[in-house]
Amino acid sequence: MARATAARLITAVVDAQAARGHASVVLTGGRNGNGLLAALASAPAREAIDWTRLDLWWGDERFLPEGDPDRNVTQAREALADSVPLASERVHVMPASDGPHGQDVDAAAAEYARELARAAGPGRTVPAFDVLLLGVGPDTHVASLFPESPAVRETERAVVGVRDSPKPPPTRVSLTLPAIREARAVWLLAAGEDKAGAAALALSGADEVRAPAAGARGRSETLWLLDAAAASRLPSELRSPGPTRQ
Repeated sequence: MARATAARLITAVVDAQAARGHASVVLTGGRNGNGLLAALASAPAREAIDWTRLDLWWGDERFLPEGDPDRNVTQAREALADSVPLASERVHVMPASDGPHGQDVDAAAAEYARELARAAGPGRTVPAFDVLLLGVGPDTHVASLFPESPAVRETERAVVGVRDSPKPPPTRVSLTLPAIREARAVWLLAAGEDKAGAAALALSGADEVRAPAAGARGRSETLWLLDAAAASRLPSELRSPGPTRQ
């Protein structure tokens, strides 16, 4: 799944750069997100991307000190970013807990929201990302939006601080569903039997507060990329070879 998704992502980035001169991708962490980045790093076709014209953003981040091995950006650098010629000003890292905002996660979230708004341009709060990647958790969480949490209920802000996450570490920064839905394309990644129930629930029309993955959709495309184990509990009409479109 990671290799197939990497190939699809290369094509999407190259197409966006051909159409607009640049591309923007929102990265996700976790097992599936890091597997994708590793597959992208080893793909010969990665040379088709002009890395100097690619903006990288993050859907969420663990609010830990810079360089902490559990931060998504640290893992992304190890998997991919340090091996390709990215332009530093195009790598939009979420603030760390030892940054200028200290332990104030709400101030860190507000700063990232301002960075998004600056990149988006007049009249917009979030750029129209070409591809926004999300890993789906076994509980249906995406980014750091967990079922029934205050963050998943947010309807106005683009970025929020998350406290008391049920998955450690407890403090995080996350895009909200309104920000996610500004992307041109949203791709949801799920691999492994432990994701089967989450995929089935989210694709069955569940409420987004109960199943945050159900509320993640793009303006032009919403694409679920599942392996056979993650797709094993889908209704028969959805269980077909290839990606599942919502």
